[in-house]
Amino acid sequence: MTARRADVPGIDTVLAAARATLDRVEAADVPSAVADGAVLVDIRPAAQRAAEGQAPGALVIERNVLEWRLDPASDARIPEAGSADTRWLILCSEGYASSLAAASLQAVGLPNATDVVGGYQAMRAAGVV
Repeated sequence: MTARRADVPGIDTVLAAARATLDRVEAADVPSAVADGAVLVDIRPAAQRAAEGQAPGALVIERNVLEWRLDPASDARIPEAGSADTRWLILCSEGYASSLAAASLQAVGLPNATDVVGGYQAMRAAGVV
């Protein structure tokens, strides 16, 4: 195994930096955030959604095309991506990949992108899915 270069941060550092930019939403608060206009986006792969369950009302956009679908300036955007002010709630299985994805959305000009603390697993535990 090759050691990481000292000048390159590890994933824990990258994840912490991403989360520092997010106003993360607790799983139990997702329904009220959606009622207030936020859009829930499930980025889990199809196999994971099939195994774990669906998030009712969520848009399904797999991670590999997320930025192109949500950027209002993208030719590949979805109809819901009409404004950079939309509050996007990104959902993955446990709240790790979603933090990185939400920070990436912020980097492309979507300042209200965030994620769900604990992901789908936390929403299931909270009884909201």
